[in-house]
Amino acid sequence: MQTKPFNFIVTLFFLALSVTAFSQKTAALNSLLDKNSEFIFPQTPDKISKALNVKTVFYEDANEEKYAKWPMKTGLELYCGLGKDNAVNEMFFAASDNKSLVVEGLPFGLVLNKSTLQDSKTRFTKYNAKTQKLGADSEFPGGSKLVFKKGKHYATLFFDNKNLLKSLGLTPTLIDPAAN
Repeated sequence: MQTKPFNFIVTLFFLALSVTAFSQKTAALNSLLDKNSEFIFPQTPDKISKALNVKTVFYEDANEEKYAKWPMKTGLELYCGLGKDNAVNEMFFAASDNKSLVVEGLPFGLVLNKSTLQDSKTRFTKYNAKTQKLGADSEFPGGSKLVFKKGKHYATLFFDNKNLLKSLGLTPTLIDPAAN
């Protein structure tokens, strides 16, 4: 039995299409992470923009606090509050519009929408990671928050009610839960 060239080409086309459709996105943060896969602080908006090849969007809140964000084509959005001279000393990573994209290449080797609460608890147990259940009024009702300190920064990981990582925050101090 001989395979027709057309059927073979169509099969290869759909195989290639399915591989790209279901592949994970990479955050493209390599130049912003150190050899231990940790985000390097302090940074500048220009350096982050250049590394990500994304234009920085600057904005202010109602209290005239300055912020910057970098919405990426992968669906990942980085955002932060800006310090003195626009220094970046904190960073938050989340999927834009809470998309269910799987994005790898995050700090600590985490993968958005794939890393689980249990795996993260095990991985970060040496940093005395603490878990807290999220209430109904949180962004991820029924989910959990995992917090630990590594070096000079606190890492706060948010998981949905299916225990999948939805966002990650790196801050020099713990953020008061009452802050918006």
